[in-house]
Amino acid sequence: MEQVSSLHFRKMSGLGNDFVVLDGRPRPIAMDEARARAIADRVSGIGCDQVILLEPSGTADVRMRIWNNEGFEVESCGNASRCVADLIFDEQRKTRATIDTKGGFLVAERVGERLVTVDNGAPRFGWADIPLSEPFADTRHIELQVGPIDKPLIHSPSVVNVGNPHCIFWVKSLDVVDLSKVGPMLEHHPLFPQRANITLARVDARDRATIRVWERGAGLTRACGTAACAVMAAGFRLRMIDARCRVSLPGGDLLMERRDSDGHILMTGPASYDFEGELPAHLAG
Repeated sequence: MEQVSSLHFRKMSGLGNDFVVLDGRPRPIAMDEARARAIADRVSGIGCDQVILLEPSGTADVRMRIWNNEGFEVESCGNASRCVADLIFDEQRKTRATIDTKGGFLVAERVGERLVTVDNGAPRFGWADIPLSEPFADTRHIELQVGPIDKPLIHSPSVVNVGNPHCIFWVKSLDVVDLSKVGPMLEHHPLFPQRANITLARVDARDRATIRVWERGAGLTRACGTAACAVMAAGFRLRMIDARCRVSLPGGDLLMERRDSDGHILMTGPASYDFEGELPAHLAG
């Protein structure tokens, strides 16, 4: 691919979950683990949770590829999808956009000023679809725990794939464990061959939940859109959460809805522009 001396970027965020967005539609941009990690570095790079690369798509308005700050490519990012959709809205002067990702085909609509709803599709609950490394007949709760065998601190999580794998522990207190310590262990647990996003979820009412997330490859995050989708999907399946719910994260709230007609999970939240510029020479390639 063509190497260029100057490469424009946009810095964007959704509820504090931040991204460096590169546009590879005019000309291809080479991206690999080392380059993504260098761009995401908050000391020597631009700094972000994920690097987003836009590419042409034959089936959608844009192809969105995602690298986390550890440098490996992932399937989905709910907060980034809202930001990318907002770019398309402005570029093409429309209020509906389609996004092609490794995690699935997304449809987004502008519903307010910098406010976007994304249809994340239908969740997948089969153990092989999540995926898990061994069969579980019922993924509403699987055998996994942290703490003493006879008195675990957290246990029996729900698992679901909403474009990427999620493991949700339902808790009464979000401080029951130190997520910064147990998150890495659970993310890399042998049950999860593709690793997993780890969430602590407290159901405050049938229409409200509060969560904390250890994001696969990124660590503790202020917001994770797909985790909110996973909590909506799994909580509704368990009859703990209604078809409309507000999910609160450290960075703010997301409005979630399960559409009755097809079971799709809809996420509504903000998209923010932080700044833009040119990548320094050592990052531009």
